[in-house]
Amino acid sequence: MRPREKNKHLPRCVYLRHGAYWYVKGGKWIRLGSNLSVALAEYARLIETPRGSMPELIWKVLGEVKPRLAANTVTQYTITARKLAKILAEFRPEDVKPKHVARIKVQLSDTPNMANRCLSFLRVVFQHALEWQLVDSNPCIGVKRCVERKRGRYLTDDELAAIRAKAGPRLKVIIDLAYGTGQRISDVLGIRRADLTDAGIEFVQRKTGTKLTVGWSAGLRRAVDDARRLYGNLRAFTLLHNRRGKAPDYRTVRDQWTKACKAARVRDAHLHDLRAKSLTDTKRQGNDAQALAGHASPAMTARYIRLRESPVVSGPSFGQLGDTV
Repeated sequence: MRPREKNKHLPRCVYLRHGAYWYVKGGKWIRLGSNLSVALAEYARLIETPRGSMPELIWKVLGEVKPRLAANTVTQYTITARKLAKILAEFRPEDVKPKHVARIKVQLSDTPNMANRCLSFLRVVFQHALEWQLVDSNPCIGVKRCVERKRGRYLTDDELAAIRAKAGPRLKVIIDLAYGTGQRISDVLGIRRADLTDAGIEFVQRKTGTKLTVGWSAGLRRAVDDARRLYGNLRAFTLLHNRRGKAPDYRTVRDQWTKACKAARVRDAHLHDLRAKSLTDTKRQGNDAQALAGHASPAMTARYIRLRESPVVSGPSFGQLGDTV
């Protein structure tokens, strides 16, 4: 089966066609509904387990919260939902106890980021279950999150140049825009043509809602010009797009980045490290990294950058020992 090219947040065999969601199996199309929440609940009824099960509740809650989430968050929540639906396939909501949630945490402890995503989403699931009076308490309360190692990776200029040299034309543009603006990848991929103003590129950060304009620099103007030339005269709503005029998919861009890193022989380089490098370099050049980041406080930016800076310190003076050492 070929991998999806769009609507990657949908479960397997579920497709959006003509304003409705369909379950397709063996050449047979079953209409699930025009509302995603209803469609996911119906999918759970057909595929996962009987009504009243944890998988059904999980998919229903995902449908409820999806309209309020950024596209990348929806993708992450969908991955988490699938994992939880599999783990809790034989449970009903009222059967899940704190010991079961703690067991999930231990089971996923080798990947603390995923474990914490599962705990966070499961907490949301049971918050809805409480409101719907399906359970008497939230079993996630009292289960602590895993300790995540804070990332301190800083991409050097040489490393980034090596990765960029192995990147395709569109990935090169994305790298330049991400570094030149210091914004999150999801915000960079979503730049609209209407966001290009005389003052610079306007952003409304999806994660925080912060509004800011990144002023033009020679490098940023060059990156935008390169983006406009990617597909000739093809006009699209967004600055970055594929040949069908759609904004690039995050996972596709991430996979292209991973491939370029491997070809450049640069290890442990994440796509998100571009923002870290941009903010760190902005501070080193004497500019306002906090304003560029859209952070609410200087302390937040300082903590973010400090992880990637190595202080230069001086040892003691040798004094009279200088003649003998």
